[in-house]
Amino acid sequence: MGLNIKHIVWVLMVLGLTACTSLPRGGAVEKEILETSDAPDTDIAVYPVTRAFLPSVKKWPRTGQRGYDWIGHSHGSIAQVIRPGDMLNILVWDSGENSLLTGPEQRVAQLPAIRVSEAGSIFVPYVGKVRVAGRTPDGARQLVQRQLESIVPSAQVQLSMSEGRQNSIDLVGGVNAPGTIMMPDNDFSVLAAISSGGGVAATLENPQVKLVRGHQIYATSVDRLYDNPALDTRLRGGDKVIVEEDRRYFLSLGAAGREAQHPFNRDDVSALDALAIIGGVNDNRADPKGILILREYPDSAVSAGIRGPRKTRVVFTLDLTTSDGLFSARNFHIHSGDLVLATESPLTNTRTILGLVGQAFGIVTSAGRL
Repeated sequence: MGLNIKHIVWVLMVLGLTACTSLPRGGAVEKEILETSDAPDTDIAVYPVTRAFLPSVKKWPRTGQRGYDWIGHSHGSIAQVIRPGDMLNILVWDSGENSLLTGPEQRVAQLPAIRVSEAGSIFVPYVGKVRVAGRTPDGARQLVQRQLESIVPSAQVQLSMSEGRQNSIDLVGGVNAPGTIMMPDNDFSVLAAISSGGGVAATLENPQVKLVRGHQIYATSVDRLYDNPALDTRLRGGDKVIVEEDRRYFLSLGAAGREAQHPFNRDDVSALDALAIIGGVNDNRADPKGILILREYPDSAVSAGIRGPRKTRVVFTLDLTTSDGLFSARNFHIHSGDLVLATESPLTNTRTILGLVGQAFGIVTSAGRL
């Protein structure tokens, strides 16, 4: 009698478990995500990532980030150039006995802290306004001396300069010693400014450089500047340089090694890079044929004449069980805001049911011994 009861309870539990259409799990099965993609009114387009597909998707618009231009390197003078706002210190040496500039027993006239006006000129006694902006300190010295020679033939001029705002740049942040940096010459570059600020802060992930020039913003990565000297932009007075962490990110969900938001750790992150960053996929749950990348494009990407997807909502599918799928995943670029979804294996429910049945059988067996 005890044996018959045990069998009856066991059968009822198995029937109850197999009747469950959806058991608890951590992610969707691939067909659940893609089942509506073939509907006539669907707003989702599905593209398998293959070698044949990669050339097309590379021409599609970028998503999830604002595109900034960058300025290439150009050579400037290694000398300083006087600009409005600079301070000039002038010494006029005169050996004449009846000098207009010096008194008895005095051989030098000092004209300290003369600020270059907005118009680019300075005032020199007995000469008037002298335009010095755009000249080197030595060029300005020669000009002032020539102007003075008409009234003080024996005059000899010395001139030194202290940089003002238009001969300095602001290193705003992301370096070890931010602040205002005086430009030593007219060939001062972005990397030279970062070096003057003590280098990039070690805590920044894939640091990016922003150059604010007037009302324009230019941006690139520090790694690109390191690798390509032709991109080491020459700075102008008044520029602002900002070093900050890469703000781009992607998400991982489902049967992934880690469900989280992940920052980009390099300029270009491939699908395989992304899988490595998230810690791979769960060996016991994930379907290696069902790695999905979900991306949303702007309406402009599906406009006439634009190389882009058929719909704004796009699902890219990766099959990691084939060599073409693996190579293609290595050459498929992740965009900021993408969702990497590791779908559940179709066998997950079966494994769960068998596990529960095994537990139930053990419970019933123990009950039959009572």
